[in-house]
Amino acid sequence: MLPTPDLSHLTKKDLEEVYEPAEDTFLLLDALEVDYDYLKGSKPSICLEIGSGSGCVTSFLGNIIGSTAYFCTDINPHACRCTQRTGKQNNVNIQVIHGSLASPLELRLASKVDVLLFNPPYVPTSDDEVGHAQSDGKIEGAWAGGSGGMQITNVMLSKVKNLLSPSGRFYLVALKENNVPGIIKLMREMYTLTGEIVLQRHAGREHLFILRFSHL
Repeated sequence: MLPTPDLSHLTKKDLEEVYEPAEDTFLLLDALEVDYDYLKGSKPSICLEIGSGSGCVTSFLGNIIGSTAYFCTDINPHACRCTQRTGKQNNVNIQVIHGSLASPLELRLASKVDVLLFNPPYVPTSDDEVGHAQSDGKIEGAWAGGSGGMQITNVMLSKVKNLLSPSGRFYLVALKENNVPGIIKLMREMYTLTGEIVLQRHAGREHLFILRFSHL
């Protein structure tokens, strides 16, 4: 079992402004560990995490894969700084870009991303709430998901096919209320990407899933 990345450098103040790793984070780490042999053996050239928060997930991935190009984006500038520091704390060189979803890198990384990660704001909220959360670039943007918890996720889903390399994999965290079968169906029918559930877990009131997508 691989250790969770060292986050001892993060202060109480940091975790008031940045999403603290929780059950959804740890389930994503477990899913990456399930795919350890593939991730290690495929020797990815480019890995991209959308909404990196503390930097825990990409640092974990870096300790599986080793030396390669790691990119992260986040709308929260404090999260960008924390991700950079977490990478350094765990000997993973992460290039962090402040911006929304993949927008700063869409053209540069088109058809080049071998591992794409997204733990989205998946909690169902009002559309007004998600709008304010995204525009403010604060911690609320890490969980406020709008109608069905899918407002931000749907935007990102439309970008995945163009980002993934021919052998690339996309890992997505989802909540049961997000309609997991509907997500898998959408990705197949609209974007010709095949998807499956890697892991699922109950965490309090939440029923969490990790979905994995790749080209047909």
